[in-house]
Amino acid sequence: MKTSPNTAWDKTLALISKNVSSQQFNTWFKPIVCESFNETTRTLLVQVPSPFVYEYLEENYVDLLSTVLRRVYGEGVRLSYRIVTDREHNITQDVEGEDVETHVAQKPTTRANQSPTVLDAAKPQDIDSQLDPHQTFSNFIEGASNKLPRSVGMSIAEHPNTTQFNPMFIYGPSGCGKTHLINAIGNKTKQLYPQKRILYVSARLFQVQYTNAVRQNTINDFISFYQTIDMLIVDDIQEWIGAERTQQTFFHIFDHLFRNGRRIILASDRPPIDLKGMPDRLLTRFACGLIAELEKPNVQLCRDILNSKIRRDGLQIPEDVIEFVASTANGSVRDLEGVVTSLLAYSVVYNTHIDMRLAERVIKRAVKVDDHPLTVDEILETVCNHYNVSASAVNSKSRKRELVLARQISMYFAQKYTKMPSSRIGKLVGGRDHSTVIHSCTQVEQRMKIDRNFCDEITSIENSFKLKSK
Repeated sequence: MKTSPNTAWDKTLALISKNVSSQQFNTWFKPIVCESFNETTRTLLVQVPSPFVYEYLEENYVDLLSTVLRRVYGEGVRLSYRIVTDREHNITQDVEGEDVETHVAQKPTTRANQSPTVLDAAKPQDIDSQLDPHQTFSNFIEGASNKLPRSVGMSIAEHPNTTQFNPMFIYGPSGCGKTHLINAIGNKTKQLYPQKRILYVSARLFQVQYTNAVRQNTINDFISFYQTIDMLIVDDIQEWIGAERTQQTFFHIFDHLFRNGRRIILASDRPPIDLKGMPDRLLTRFACGLIAELEKPNVQLCRDILNSKIRRDGLQIPEDVIEFVASTANGSVRDLEGVVTSLLAYSVVYNTHIDMRLAERVIKRAVKVDDHPLTVDEILETVCNHYNVSASAVNSKSRKRELVLARQISMYFAQKYTKMPSSRIGKLVGGRDHSTVIHSCTQVEQRMKIDRNFCDEITSIENSFKLKSK
């Protein structure tokens, strides 16, 4: 007698429940609905409530699912997901899961900390690029802070055989998207030119591999392998400061790749001129191509990044929450993603809507916020004192040049330091709307880039804030 699909699925859930905690089961497995099981294709179709749940299952429970499904449904079963991407309009998307049989049969091993060998170099294309497949140009949102490096990166990926912009040296503060961009370049190149040998490696891992090669007396194999790469992408090269032997070895690899027209992409938290502790001959090579700065994203770009991620994850987040998170994440893409992931996790686990109260709770745990934040009144007072105008005049409807300037600067600092939504800042500075605040901040940021005296004025006002807080 054949077992019905629902009965088989009940058995599956019963087995899973014995291998996870009750909270894990109720959060990730209980909401799964068995849609059908096709005996001919051996495909089990299940519905999951959101893309986030699907990704979490695939990343954390694929081994458990593989084992349990083989036990209940037999050999050769395939798992397929029907993901609810829009609950309100009942929109779903079908995605093929990993082949259960293949996953169980093949336990991949990693050689991440091992030194590459001459045997690796002998294989024409059989290397693991170590790229993150999720970091692509399609989800790297363009803004004023990253337009140049993104555009050049796309050009390099589309035309890797040209020598223009080689090497490409990308630098910027932590969380601005450097790792995402260099992975996007590698992934796009790999997609367009699958025959090319592309390798992403962190500076720390390169150093570990080099040390292992020295210990095992395989340094020649190590160098030979790296000299076969068509596009070498190295992240966080500031990690090599003071590591003279690693620097010397990379110099020879760099020289060989560069002379043979291979692509080199480097990322650092500072420009070459500030990499103290590295030899001049290496720094001059870093600087001979394109040096591109990635700045921290402004609030508008943070907002665009949030909206993009929200759409991808099938979330529903109110506009005021988006504004609050964008203004609070300190210009860090990493912080933004962490906050959204945390919001989604809380929403799924506690079966609650995402609102401002939940956002404030998550922000306190995910983002470092100043213990003594400035108030709008304090900002207005400082700016007004600097320009010798009154707060009442700044808050008025007057369009006098000096009042407009003080008003725009006040809004700029309020957005930077108070973590308030633009709509709230606008109400507190003369009863303006959020679009006026966004325009004012953009005007200040653009002028700072081209007017040195104005930039000095902004710095002087900012220093006044710091003196008051002491």
